[in-house]
Amino acid sequence: MFHVLKSTYLQAPDVVNQTRPAHLEWLKGEVAAGRILLAGRQEDESGAVLITGDMSAESAKDIVDRDPYTAAGVARYERVPFNGAFRAPGL
Repeated sequence: MFHVLKSTYLQAPDVVNQTRPAHLEWLKGEVAAGRILLAGRQEDESGAVLITGDMSAESAKDIVDRDPYTAAGVARYERVPFNGAFRAPGL
């Protein structure tokens, strides 16, 4: 299963931005490890969207739990699993 992890910021932008450097470092590690395939802020900057690699629900929850945004209480995530039946080559 692949997962869409949609975050919603729970704090004002200045509070979110205090945790952003730690979040970006964490995110780089998740991308390098292949656990996150695509990530970015929503256009309205109310949160972000992460697309995971093929993994279990438990592994997706672990990603969310290890995000510095989660630990700091500045964002919450909604998880939407999907089967990824049609994929670009290499995925």
